[in-house]
Amino acid sequence: MPAQEEFIEQAAPFRAELIAHCYRMLGSVHDAEDLVQETYLRGWRGYQAFEERAALRTWLYRIATTACLRALEQRARRVPPAGLGDSTLDPHVDLDAAAGAQQWLEPIPDTHVFATPEDTVTARLSVRLAVMTALQELPARQRAVLILRDVVQFSAAEVAELLATTPAAVNSSLQRARARLAEISPTEDDAVDPDSAERRDLLDRYCAAFENADMAALTELLQADVRLEMPPQRVWFTGRDTVLEFLAARAFTRPGDIVMVATAANAQPAVAEYRRAADGVLRAHSVHVLTPGASGIAGIIVFLDPTLFARFDLPPDR
Repeated sequence: MPAQEEFIEQAAPFRAELIAHCYRMLGSVHDAEDLVQETYLRGWRGYQAFEERAALRTWLYRIATTACLRALEQRARRVPPAGLGDSTLDPHVDLDAAAGAQQWLEPIPDTHVFATPEDTVTARLSVRLAVMTALQELPARQRAVLILRDVVQFSAAEVAELLATTPAAVNSSLQRARARLAEISPTEDDAVDPDSAERRDLLDRYCAAFENADMAALTELLQADVRLEMPPQRVWFTGRDTVLEFLAARAFTRPGDIVMVATAANAQPAVAEYRRAADGVLRAHSVHVLTPGASGIAGIIVFLDPTLFARFDLPPDR
């Protein structure tokens, strides 16, 4: 078998985890897919010279991590709206007045990053939106060390070789990264992961509330301290009363004008929203990613980007 054909066969099983790795580094599924494509192209070109001094998987991670670090030199960190300033209590705020250029943290479909339902708890927690937000606060090389050691679970020696440094430097960087992440990231105890039946019930009730414009039903689902974010809008809201008033005035419409389709993103429950356009067609509108809390929905991020539907293998209209 020619070397390049052998590379394609041997490297294919690592694609999902490499996309997850680049996504954790960059906060963008679009950029992650581009850099994994670049990784495979570089690997394909260099495979004849690859002498298996290291495992193919490690070699691919080296190429991908180097590409991510290079990309991050030219890019600002990606955040959700809550990462830019305080929330507002005014549900009638002028959304356009608060608009501005910003690279936003993007959602990623679970099907893109989890090869099997048995993926480790650490791997699943590491792509939750709150953890992803915290990761973006770390310097790029610290972020790489933390992900490679704690998520990918490479040894210090493997990470040192991958990053062309020493195990001592890796351990020092890992210690600083863990300390910083502990300050700003939610703990595992804060992460509520409902079982499949509870998740299905939560999504069904959430979908029905929007489809039927049922404010009372939505009220029952939300925690008192719920947070609503809607990138690319910079404005965000906290508190059930404020969130509900905003949704009633600016988001809800007549029953039948919205169709919600359950999905999953970032190891969290998610919903794709189709909204009826002026021509009567239900068109892709947004992807809602929900954060379950102890007594209801603790957070909603509505990604107002219809181009995301293709990544979730969903059609642009219904």
